[in-house]
Amino acid sequence: MPKIMVLEDEPVLLQLLDDLLTFEGYEVLRPKGFASVIEEMRADPPNAVLIDVNLKDANGLDVLDQIRADEELRDTFVILASGLDHRKESIQRGADAYLMKPYMPDELMTVLNKRGQE
Repeated sequence: MPKIMVLEDEPVLLQLLDDLLTFEGYEVLRPKGFASVIEEMRADPPNAVLIDVNLKDANGLDVLDQIRADEELRDTFVILASGLDHRKESIQRGADAYLMKPYMPDELMTVLNKRGQE
């Protein structure tokens, strides 16, 4: 079962994503805290990571930078999402995909399924 780590601080959206991804056959990993994301990813490497750019306790772009700088994690498939248009910066900094919020569940699944075909 593929694993996806979801970094989202909005509880309702996090639960919706968890339900959707579980239904679609993913094991959803939720970090215990944004400060420990890299350590948690090393301990249980996900196949993909979905990161909200604007987190209360962290910046999703900074988390992306940490993932890309880590030798063990740099090839992890990373999707960034935001209600503001950070697409260009996200891709320039190494995101594999970007979703503009609000996005439909099928948009997320299209991105994840495309990854599975690569």
